[in-house]
Amino acid sequence: MIYGPMRIFLTGATGYIGSAVLDALVRGGHDVTALVRDNEKARRVAKRGAHPVIGNLAEPDSFRGSADGQDGYVLTAFDSTSGRGPAIDRAVLETILAAAKRPRTAGSAAPAQRFIIYTSGVWVLGRTPDPAAEDASLNPIDLVSWRPDHEQFVVDSANAALRTVVVRPGVVYGSSNGIVGDLFKSASNGLVRVVGDGNNHWPLVYDRDLADLYAKLAASADAGGVFHANDEGDERVNDIVDAIKPYLPVRPDVRHVPIDEARSKMGAYADALALDQLVRSPRARALGWTPTLKSVAGNAARLLEEWRAERN
Repeated sequence: MIYGPMRIFLTGATGYIGSAVLDALVRGGHDVTALVRDNEKARRVAKRGAHPVIGNLAEPDSFRGSADGQDGYVLTAFDSTSGRGPAIDRAVLETILAAAKRPRTAGSAAPAQRFIIYTSGVWVLGRTPDPAAEDASLNPIDLVSWRPDHEQFVVDSANAALRTVVVRPGVVYGSSNGIVGDLFKSASNGLVRVVGDGNNHWPLVYDRDLADLYAKLAASADAGGVFHANDEGDERVNDIVDAIKPYLPVRPDVRHVPIDEARSKMGAYADALALDQLVRSPRARALGWTPTLKSVAGNAARLLEEWRAERN
């Protein structure tokens, strides 16, 4: 069964993933309430068709009332600045779960089953030299060692009245942000620093393709559990860097940074950039999800132009 338009509460609506998800949900005809932190961001999401609510992830009381009465919840935000990100993430989950379990108003014409879509990531898999699907064992790197517990909390919260979904995006690319956007920026500035030897594979996904998967998951009454989201292109970091070079005014220098040196400067994030991962998304594909872009290297000219346009 495919649900029609619904009332959906969205966190992270001005973030990298959340902004693309907002556009996909609005295109799908959904009535989106978007949690934002200030008036300027409220104006931005309102122009794109959402109803803004000003609040703070770290203060559940600031959005608890707005979360009531929704048909579904899409959580794409994460507090990476306070140092309390995992604890805040858990409190948000508990607040949203409580809202999702509260009784509906009498006479509601909404779908009988609510849903929660929670955003995790493929780094919970750790190194995967062999292709890893959604049922693969988890071996998270330190940076995301807390995420498996949150994933399990979401999955275990499902019942007859609540459908729960965990999305594990790959390395997201597109527009001017993200890890690949950082590569474009450093290449344009003349020096690319690659953590490790660059022969590691990144599981990649175009931001708009990822957003389309969220929209499919929201509308699919039978979708529950864990879903990977990547294009299965199995591209190496070196392949991406080499593909960028011909489209720059000056070919950049490339420096491969030993992992120990990278850790001393970047902390646990260095291990994420050096991960070698082959990831598969069979459950997402079974929903009919097919990425429109299947390669960064093969679309380097287009993606560089998109990156430049977004920055201007």
